[in-house]
Amino acid sequence: MQSDTDRGTATGTGTGTGLKHEYDVLVVGAGPVGLTAAIQLATRGRQVCVIERWPQPYPLPRAVVFDHETARILASLGLADVLPDLSEPAEDYEWRNGEGETLLSLAFDDTSHSGWPFMSIFTQPRLEAALEERARAVPGIDILRGWEAVDLSESPASVQLTVAESAGDRPLLRDGVREQRTLRAAYVLGCDGANSFVRSRMRTSMTDLGFQYDWLVLDVIPHDQDRVWSPRNLQVCDPARPSTVVSGGPGRRRWEFMRLPGETITGLNRAEAAWELLAPWDVHPGNAALERHAVYTFQARWADTWREGRLLIAGDAAHQMPPFAGQGMCSGIRDAANLTWKLDLVLAGHADEALLDTYTTERSQHLRHAVELSMHLGRIICEPDPDAAAERDARMLADQRARRDPLAGMPPQTLTGGLLVRRADGTPAGPAGELGRQGRVRYRGRAGLFDEVVGTGLTLLAVEDPHRVLDADTVAWCERLGMRLLRITDDPTAVGPDEVVDLDGTYLPHLADVGCQALLLRPDHYVFGAAVQMDGLPGLVTAFRDGLTVPSPVPSPVPSPVPSPVR
Repeated sequence: MQSDTDRGTATGTGTGTGLKHEYDVLVVGAGPVGLTAAIQLATRGRQVCVIERWPQPYPLPRAVVFDHETARILASLGLADVLPDLSEPAEDYEWRNGEGETLLSLAFDDTSHSGWPFMSIFTQPRLEAALEERARAVPGIDILRGWEAVDLSESPASVQLTVAESAGDRPLLRDGVREQRTLRAAYVLGCDGANSFVRSRMRTSMTDLGFQYDWLVLDVIPHDQDRVWSPRNLQVCDPARPSTVVSGGPGRRRWEFMRLPGETITGLNRAEAAWELLAPWDVHPGNAALERHAVYTFQARWADTWREGRLLIAGDAAHQMPPFAGQGMCSGIRDAANLTWKLDLVLAGHADEALLDTYTTERSQHLRHAVELSMHLGRIICEPDPDAAAERDARMLADQRARRDPLAGMPPQTLTGGLLVRRADGTPAGPAGELGRQGRVRYRGRAGLFDEVVGTGLTLLAVEDPHRVLDADTVAWCERLGMRLLRITDDPTAVGPDEVVDLDGTYLPHLADVGCQALLLRPDHYVFGAAVQMDGLPGLVTAFRDGLTVPSPVPSPVPSPVPSPVR
């Protein structure tokens, strides 16, 4: 078989040593989710091949928002320095009715407890380019572009994946024959979109909530880059034409218009229709370029199982949701962050394969929160009936006068199942399942955000040196797993190799608030569990160890009860 270089196909490798045939993981799909998963696996020492049917990256915008948790994950991949260049803080989000009255006004902080802006607006092609550049620089990643997955077979020990040359939307034939290759790996991860090939080879059913609306999405590049848009992000809840006007990332704007009864998708999805809808906003061919127009059907659905044997799915392959909460791509990147560290532990022999079942448990529960929030917002926004819209306006205006939060009834964004310390009744104990915080620290002579100077991964963070209360066997096990055992302190003179100085008061006050002296943090930044006193650390580590090694993914409760957080 000829090499990729000889054939001149649109393929590449991160290692520069040529394509192999045996890998730890095959990732199908080179979008943000697939590239995130590949980088996270390869930086843990895994051999990964990314298969992408499109010869070139998609050049036009799609997703435009990511939250602070996603920013932290992206930064941990090595993109911390480039994120400010391809994104900007969202700053605000205002909802108005058809008469221009403000129904809801949200201000987003420039920082959050993840250490990044609460919400950021970005341009997806620039993010994907940065991710792919990073992936090609990481040893252990091969990227096979212009090939698509066409068949697979699974054995007890591996998956064999057949890939064929593709021009993206059609087969690529050479002398009338479509060239094929066979790749093998321990696992295959499908990050291949809503029409996922990998999901099609699983027996999972789909839950569809029947929430569907068609929206025309317009991406515009204004010629006047100094034009001020206030508010920067606006939702127009007008039954005559629900509309969205937001930043599209640095130098871009996005408009979205709901398709009304009587309009056809074909009629709406025209450049002429786009300019007609943009005209009231003083946007026209003389002062802006229409980069893209497309009608999307927003829907809410998810796969009921995200793992079947050695096949796994993530991102749009596992779920689709309306864009109103800006959580589509964010949820996919959370999928990758949740799965990859577990997959690494299983591949290393440190965890039972049953640990992978916690992926569906944790992410589907978390995902449903995002879908429910998106649908809740969508029902407010997409109301086409003038009388119902008037009732909505009156209710939201009354809430505003009374300073009531219209989103207060939504469930919290935490994990409630899976690999967490839980009480006897099954509920998470104390801060278990909450997203861990990130602040500025000093560690071994360097100062900066925790991930930047300490690193990411399993971390036992305590107010005293954990080594003092853990026996030698437990410490050795933690070292084999790569778990950091660290003391957090506010003593500016602390310089020990395992001492982290809390520069901004992010960690110690939080520990005091939840009534604990130690937290065990997972690599995806969620809290596994906490210890009220230092003598509870051995039980906390044992609970985590049990969760990895016993067939049941549910760890035992820690011996001493952990109080609920003080709010």
